Amino acid sequence: MQHMTREEAREYIKSRVLDYLHSEHPDAARAAEQGRQFKCLAGTHDDKTPSMIFYKDSNKVHCHACGANYDTFDLIGIDNGLHDSKDIFKKTYEYFNIKTESGKQNATAKATKASVSPIGAAHSTAKPKTEPKPEPDYSDFFLSAQKNINKTDYHTRRGISPETAARFGLGYIAEWRHPNVSKSVPATPRLIIPTSASSYLARDTRDNLSEKEKEYSKIKVGVVHLFNADALRTAQKPIFIVEGEIDALSIIEAGGIAVGLGSAANIGKLLAILEGEKPKQPLIIVPDNDERGRKAADELSEGLKGLVIPFYRQNIAGEYKDTNEALQNDRKNFISAVNKAENIEREAYLQTSAASHLQDFVNGIADSVNTEYIATGFPQLDGILDGGLFEGLYVIGAISSLGKTSLVLQIADKIAERGQDVLYFSLEMSRSELMAKSISRLTLLESMNTGGDIRNAKTARGITTGSRYAYYSDTEKEIIQKAVEAYGAYAERIFIHEGIGDIGAAQIRNEIDKHISFTGNKPVVVIDYLQILAPYEVKATDKQNTDKAVLELKRMSRDYKIPVIAISSFNRENYSSGVSMEAFKESGAVEYSSDVLIGLQLAVVGSFDDKMKPIERRAAVNSAKSKNPRDVELVILKNRNGDIGKTIAFNYYPAFNHFEERP
Repeated sequence: MQHMTREEAREYIKSRVLDYLHSEHPDAARAAEQGRQFKCLAGTHDDKTPSMIFYKDSNKVHCHACGANYDTFDLIGIDNGLHDSKDIFKKTYEYFNIKTESGKQNATAKATKASVSPIGAAHSTAKPKTEPKPEPDYSDFFLSAQKNINKTDYHTRRGISPETAARFGLGYIAEWRHPNVSKSVPATPRLIIPTSASSYLARDTRDNLSEKEKEYSKIKVGVVHLFNADALRTAQKPIFIVEGEIDALSIIEAGGIAVGLGSAANIGKLLAILEGEKPKQPLIIVPDNDERGRKAADELSEGLKGLVIPFYRQNIAGEYKDTNEALQNDRKNFISAVNKAENIEREAYLQTSAASHLQDFVNGIADSVNTEYIATGFPQLDGILDGGLFEGLYVIGAISSLGKTSLVLQIADKIAERGQDVLYFSLEMSRSELMAKSISRLTLLESMNTGGDIRNAKTARGITTGSRYAYYSDTEKEIIQKAVEAYGAYAERIFIHEGIGDIGAAQIRNEIDKHISFTGNKPVVVIDYLQILAPYEVKATDKQNTDKAVLELKRMSRDYKIPVIAISSFNRENYSSGVSMEAFKESGAVEYSSDVLIGLQLAVVGSFDDKMKPIERRAAVNSAKSKNPRDVELVILKNRNGDIGKTIAFNYYPAFNHFEERP
């Protein structure tokens, strides 16, 4: 079941005209895709010269003869003999397996009543229909066709054995016409593939069809049913999901179990079945090897994820367009591919044994000889971290304005200076602000290292405000120039991505992929900061979205085997309190999923006791913040592979974004 708002449902359904035509009016769909006119679907006038056409821009079909202008809602109303807009909306939602916001479906129907053409309004001669047509019973027709199956070799030429044909009731009609057409329409030889007692597929068995004949080579009769749908309930091994009936028969011929959708438009029908009764076996999605097949597989994958149904996507057709082509051209390898795909779950499970990964473990030890940990540039911190940064998620938290970004940016610069790439996602500050902070720090270091006056160092604003340069001394300008040159020596390894609320975990993963692809280097990744990552789900709470983001960042560190550093903000309740695990409680996933959890605090708050009054605490904090440099402590709250509770004292120069460890 797809859950959408009313507006989303309307837009989605109106965009599915072509898919609906493929499912219910395949001849019209083929003509629509080729930009040709087809017989009017209203059925209210003798349309000997096809006069209806599909307009992609408006997602509607229009009849130039009678003026009918239909969207998906209208077509479903016509096909089901419905007049009332409420009934049309209800039927349409059922057809596409959509659930709108609770209790608002009828309101949608009322609000949009004018957008749904009342059946008969455009055709005053239309006969009213009050009841949907009952489904026909083609059982006798199938028996007659099955008796003629030996009169064609079409199915055997397609790789389908007589045994498989008999098992699924395939038949043959030498002179077949659609049940609803005039006898004046030329008859054609057809393979009959039953999909239910009331529906079947009729495939033209002739070779060398003209382009016009190809358009009508596969015609569905009756209300669409999935081919071999019972397998979803009865199968004792994985079930392949394919588009065509012949594709499903090809997998069955190779020893597998398969269900044929009949059309990508029938994905909703499959999901509706699965929602009612989940299969006991995993599903294997096998799309056709073309763009349409891939899109259909993407849509089905999302639906199965929503239903929490295990599935895999496999290409068992290899270089061929679909499974039937693979069966015809390389039967042996195709059968092997089917068998291998069936056992994918078993193989995947067996691969979780320690023995399966022992050699990789040994190789990893050997590889690590040339892959050192990544030093942060702070010797005491590196000592506590057993040398520096390793694969894992590092979260650094503090109250606002305590230097979280400055500390992490300084670590990032040191890492880049040693030749390691850094991918920095700045979700609040601009690229130029971060660059200015780094260069400001370097002006302070240049002043200190040369024994000069640190008053010649420049703040970030002093770096970026061009009008001030006219008043700088030659010494000040020289210091800025040297700082810019020092930054330039490693700036090519700092990659800054800006974003305000529009960068989420998925985008971060994509950028990591691109970086590795373009540079061949695995970067250290920095997220500044965690709480303003784009939400995974707009309707979820902030905590739920943060939890999800933390889990995804942890997964990235594991998948790419890289350090990921995330900055986290504390709320004001922690302003005059010492840092602790409690400060991260706003997101439980931070506490449990991080490998290393670090808190920054003013050193003075570590000396507060319970007897100290709030007003006294605030006064002490304000006094500590007025000092230059500030006395700041870094506290190791969690360290999955090392010591916890350790504290490192820093001098923090806020004006110049610089931290230095104190002995």
